[in-house]
Amino acid sequence: MPAADGIWVDGRAVAQVSALDRGLHYGDGLFETIACTSGHARLLELHLERLAEGCRRLGIGLGDPGEMRRELVALAAQAPRAVIKLLVTRGAAGARGYAVSGAESATRIVLRYPWPAEDPQLAREGVRVRTATTRLGENPALAGLKHCNRLEQVLARREWTDPTIADSLMYSSAGALVSGTMSNVFIVRDSSLQTPRLDRCGVAGVMRRTVLRAAAVAGIAAQECTLRAADLQSAEEVFLTNALIGIHPVREVDGTPRVAGAVTRGLQEHLARLLGDDARHSAGHAGGAVG
Repeated sequence: MPAADGIWVDGRAVAQVSALDRGLHYGDGLFETIACTSGHARLLELHLERLAEGCRRLGIGLGDPGEMRRELVALAAQAPRAVIKLLVTRGAAGARGYAVSGAESATRIVLRYPWPAEDPQLAREGVRVRTATTRLGENPALAGLKHCNRLEQVLARREWTDPTIADSLMYSSAGALVSGTMSNVFIVRDSSLQTPRLDRCGVAGVMRRTVLRAAAVAGIAAQECTLRAADLQSAEEVFLTNALIGIHPVREVDGTPRVAGAVTRGLQEHLARLLGDDARHSAGHAGGAVG
């Protein structure tokens, strides 16, 4: 991704954060990656809702959510297509050590990036994925949160350099399928949708939530459940989601071919209608049908 074209800290256009910030020292914070299309921050309310819930669970004072919303709306409006990364940390530490004093003041960091170069064919033809050797540790206290400690994903991302591999599927230390390094994963069996439960580890993605809602509207049975390697192998369809890509079918897992079927294609079309024409374009819409 290109360098950020703007950095704001606590509402000011600066690129300096305290060396005492607990986000730097401990990963003590949360972040959101927001797709901005047609000058609008896409799914903004869902991002802010997840951020607020994460701050509640970690005990971080979020500050004025209205001010944050206005800032994000204004920054999104300045570019037709952009990616905004929003970080909220507990703020600068008052003393050395893990203990929280209660006097910390949260730090809000916003970075705006140009929309990354993309291949629209990926939404049509699907992506290649591999299986990560790195496992995700199980910790229900952090499960679902998009917290700032991403070292497991960093290690998993170091495992491959092939640019044709889009992502790597990650399992938990107990052997449950969880997600990709930067995506959520869905499988289709018997025309029903399944996605891993995220009650022990993993990030509950905003696009994952949107796809589950879309499935309900479309009358597609969907279930969050514990999935294993055998479930992935027997799946009729596999696809990935995140806030930027929407839905990408998986055409190959560890060298084994896969097919994007009717459920994946139908959800791509439904999501394109839900998110608007710009999302339809970014999902590789052509000739009247996504896919």
